[in-house]
Amino acid sequence: MGAERTGGPSAGRQAGVAAVLLLIDLMVIAWLLYGYGITGWADNYDDANAPEAPRAALRATWILAGGAAVTGGGLLASRWRVPGAVQLLVLGGGAAMFALLAARP
Repeated sequence: MGAERTGGPSAGRQAGVAAVLLLIDLMVIAWLLYGYGITGWADNYDDANAPEAPRAALRATWILAGGAAVTGGGLLASRWRVPGAVQLLVLGGGAAMFALLAARP
């Protein structure tokens, strides 16, 4: 009459995976933000051509949105709810941030 196991991953394992994925997500977002910043900086020295920073932000939006859908959705489908939610929130939030940067004039 003890607690029955559902066969899913333990809460501790989910928290550990979520923490590792959070660190990886933040590093990816930081790298994409660095690329956006460098591109925007370079745009200041090239007045003859159209700015490239909005295109870099749009590319980052699609990368992060795709990552959120694939990894977050896959983890949620595999009953890894905590890491899946972290992926959807962090990568989805990063995608939203880059979408706003791409829409800036």
